[in-house]
Amino acid sequence: MPSPVEPERRAALLEELARPELPYRDPLARVDWDALTLDAPWLPETAVSLHGDPRFAALPEAQRGRLSQHELLGFAAAGLWLEGVLAARLARALPPAPEVPARAAHLLGELREAAGQALLCLELQRRAGLPLVDRRLWRAPALNLLARRAPGGSAAFWACVLMAAEVPDRLYRYVRRHAGGVCPAIAGLATANAICGTRRIAHARTVLERRLPGTGRWRRRALAPLVERAYRELVGILFFPDAAVYEAAGLRPGRVWAARARASARRRAFVRELLATALRSLRLFGFRLRP
Repeated sequence: MPSPVEPERRAALLEELARPELPYRDPLARVDWDALTLDAPWLPETAVSLHGDPRFAALPEAQRGRLSQHELLGFAAAGLWLEGVLAARLARALPPAPEVPARAAHLLGELREAAGQALLCLELQRRAGLPLVDRRLWRAPALNLLARRAPGGSAAFWACVLMAAEVPDRLYRYVRRHAGGVCPAIAGLATANAICGTRRIAHARTVLERRLPGTGRWRRRALAPLVERAYRELVGILFFPDAAVYEAAGLRPGRVWAARARASARRRAFVRELLATALRSLRLFGFRLRP
C-alpha cells in the first residue's frame, strides 16, 4: 500500500483542484482545430504500432502517416467509450450536493473532466471525417464487468477508473514530449487530455486508498486477477490495433499487419517502457500486474 505521506499529498492536490474559484477552461478551446490536417502524422513515428517493421518502413510516407491518424483516433475513441460508461456510473453515484458538498464537488469535477475528454474525441472525429472502426471494447469481458457492474463506491470500480485514466495518459504525455513533426492540433489535443487526466488520476488514487483497507482479504484476492485481466484487455485494445484499423489506413490484409504488430518485440518494449509508471502506480495497491 502507499505510504501515509502519499495519500496526504494527493488529498491536498485533490482539494486544490476541486476549488470552485479556480478558472476552468473548456478543453476544446485548448486545441487549434484550424491546424488539424491529414497531411501530417498524428503520432510520433516511434509510437506507431508498426515502427521498426521493414515492410512498413518501405511504404510511402503518406500511408505511414495515415496509419498514425487512424491509430490515434482509435485510441481516443476507446477513451470515449470508457468515459461514457464511467461517467454514467459516476452520475448515478452523486449525492445531493447540500448533504455531502465535498464529495459532490469531487464527483462533479470527475464528470467534468470525463466529459471534456469525450468531447475532444468527438470533435476530432467530426473534423477529420475518419471512421471509428475498432469496437473491441464492447467485447472485453473483464473490463466491461469492472466498468459496468462493479458497485459504484467499491475498490473494484475505482481500480477501473484509475486504469482508465492512467493508461491513456501515458501516451498523451508521450505525444506532448515528442510533438516535433506531429500535427499541431494533435499536440494541443494531447495537452488538453493530459490536463484533464491530472485531476482524474489524483482523485481515483485518493478514493482507492480509502476503499481498499475496508475491502476484506478474500475480496481483494478475488479482485486482483480481475483487475489484471482488465488491464491486459485495455492495453491490448489501446496499443495493438484491430485489423480494421490497418484496413482503414489502406494496409491490406489488415489481419496480417495486425499480427506483425502483435509479434513485434520493438512494439512490446515500447509499451512496457511507456506504461512503467502506470504499472508502478497500480502495483502500489497490491495488484500484481505484468508489463
